[in-house]
Amino acid sequence: MRIFLTGPPGIGKTTVIREIERELRIHDIRVGGIISTEIRDSRGRLGFQLEDISTHKIGTLAHVSERQDGAPTVGKYHVNLFDIERIGALAIRGAVDNADVVIIDEIGPMELTSREFILAVKFALDSQKSLIATLHRKSTHPLVNAIRSNPNCQTLEVNMQNRDNIPSEIAASLMR
Repeated sequence: MRIFLTGPPGIGKTTVIREIERELRIHDIRVGGIISTEIRDSRGRLGFQLEDISTHKIGTLAHVSERQDGAPTVGKYHVNLFDIERIGALAIRGAVDNADVVIIDEIGPMELTSREFILAVKFALDSQKSLIATLHRKSTHPLVNAIRSNPNCQTLEVNMQNRDNIPSEIAASLMR
């Protein structure tokens, strides 16, 4: 099963992913992969972090002020390739090897600046594991286009009307 969630920023895609993860764990289904969340302070959003679901290691995905030499930028954010590869790509590969369901939140412009991340996503897609991921809504990256056009991949738009029901529906489908 390959399910990809998309929708506008702030609609609740990560919340849906976390709820799916919670429901699967309640039923002793092993999950692994990554979750991305915002880094905020009183001034607003400063960047994004990523967390390995299995080990709970946390790294910086991108930040407005933390810069690595030669690292790409996406908008005002400086991408942290080291953490994307050291935490993100390794978490995805580890999930393929050790979990029943692979979670990737998110496959978006920042993550796709990393060749290792792209290879890890392809590794997950080539595996026999169930995969739940979020896709950046406007991405035209070749990997995202390939996912969208793959008949074995289902893309669901998260919106205000369905976001509360999607987690239990997807979890139930995965448990069948």
